[in-house]
Amino acid sequence: MKKRCILCNEEFVGRSDKKFCSDSCRNAFNNLNKKEHEQFITDVNKTLRKNRMILHQLGPVGKSTVRKEFLDKMGFDFQFFTHTYTTKNNNTYKFCYEFGYLEIESDKILIINWQPYMKNMK
Repeated sequence: MKKRCILCNEEFVGRSDKKFCSDSCRNAFNNLNKKEHEQFITDVNKTLRKNRMILHQLGPVGKSTVRKEFLDKMGFDFQFFTHTYTTKNNNTYKFCYEFGYLEIESDKILIINWQPYMKNMK
């Protein structure tokens, strides 16, 4: 029974349930579908990595304070973070992996590194 490949539309002979003329067409088709379905995840991960890189550049060790506008100019996206940590004083730090930040004034950001005592992250 002759069939047509789903990807390249070439005729082929094979089992009744076979959909592709070759492994390369099958792989190409599956990679295209995977790319479409995972684009959102890829975009979010890219933003998280960029945020982490910016925090690492500005606060590589310990803690530091920077102006919020400086983070904005570097392309930091405040909507994306990996987890939070709330202190006893009810301050909530937002983290991009091991680097966290807290808005301490309307225009200033405190950048910190994750510490082992922060294990109760949310």
